[in-house]
Amino acid sequence: MALKWLFLDFNAYFASVEQHRNPALRGRPVGVVPMMADTTCCIAASYEAKKFGVKTGTLVAEARRLCPHITFVEARHEHYVRYHHRLVQIIEDCLHVDGVHSIDEMSCELPVNYREESAARALALRIKQRIRERVGEAIKCSIGIAPNRFLAKTATDMQKPDGLVVIHEHDLPHCLLGLELRDLCGIGPNMELRLHRHGIRTVRELLSAPRETLRAIWGGIEGERFFDRLRGREVYEPPTRRTTVGHSHVLAPQERNPARAFAVLSRLTQKAAVRLRHMGCYAAAMHISVKYREGGRSRYAQEMRFDPTQDTLLFLRVLRELWERRPCKARNPFAVSVTLFHITQFTERTPCLFGKEQNLHALNHAIDELNRRFGKDTIYFGGALGAMRSAPMRIAFHHVPDLEIESDD
Repeated sequence: MALKWLFLDFNAYFASVEQHRNPALRGRPVGVVPMMADTTCCIAASYEAKKFGVKTGTLVAEARRLCPHITFVEARHEHYVRYHHRLVQIIEDCLHVDGVHSIDEMSCELPVNYREESAARALALRIKQRIRERVGEAIKCSIGIAPNRFLAKTATDMQKPDGLVVIHEHDLPHCLLGLELRDLCGIGPNMELRLHRHGIRTVRELLSAPRETLRAIWGGIEGERFFDRLRGREVYEPPTRRTTVGHSHVLAPQERNPARAFAVLSRLTQKAAVRLRHMGCYAAAMHISVKYREGGRSRYAQEMRFDPTQDTLLFLRVLRELWERRPCKARNPFAVSVTLFHITQFTERTPCLFGKEQNLHALNHAIDELNRRFGKDTIYFGGALGAMRSAPMRIAFHHVPDLEIESDD
């Protein structure tokens, strides 16, 4: 079984970009935060901060306790996206990028003449060298090479930062035995609990489980695929399809009141509608969530279904109705989110025979075009008044924002 895949994982990516842009931060513990507030948490930490126990999700106050000399910087997602595209191009100059899995993860299928270890290692080192030459020393990546993409990704976590690990078929299974279940891509908290209920608590026990057992645990063919991935076999990867479009925002202290929170929700809804239209998709349901910190019920969540649409005005009417249903209307929200789901492609829907759909379609696309030509938020619906500088662009897991439609610049 030859080496076939090369996987790249950029180490502490957000923090590394900040250290690259500001040399004074290099070699120092850095925490990247969504806003400068003691009530928020780190969305990334440099390796210097990680040595003190600071990691993604660590509250700012706790990070200060763990690492008193940490420096916090407010996230600038547009920069991370721009550097992402630069890095993809650098890799493309060496090797075609077959898959972009997130802002900091990419995979490449090795050409036939690079499937021996010496050639594959030389190629990986060349990529690292090109990144140093064209970007700088601060942004590093770990590279994994293996017979399948799953093991190549697993290898990137075995040596960080700036690692290079090769997994051959003859290295299996012993090279995996030192890992925890959660170290394997595809095993999150819920799957780990499910494995525990079936008596599997270690990677060794997972590797010993028969194919039929994994099929039963996963509830279908994905369990068999996982069985094969662990053994280095190539597995058919069904094409992924977007099922939701949404945004969430932890409110700044001045936004933690009902009026400002609703304005932020309106802005998030309008942003989601623009993305939906850009994708050529329609949504048939909306879900909103409002989180509270003080007393009583900690979260309000509600959803509504409707005929498939991409009309911002309809989404905003649904938003208003869901918002008015919430109990304890005087309570101050802490975080809000909106999600459009039941997504269909333009070609999959049956147009409405009645109503003013064509006029609404033209109106929405005219607004999108004016905002594209003259700047974001040149025209917007008034429910978001007072929140247009709130909820800036964020990078979600598995989604690299399109700067043309999502940037706040």
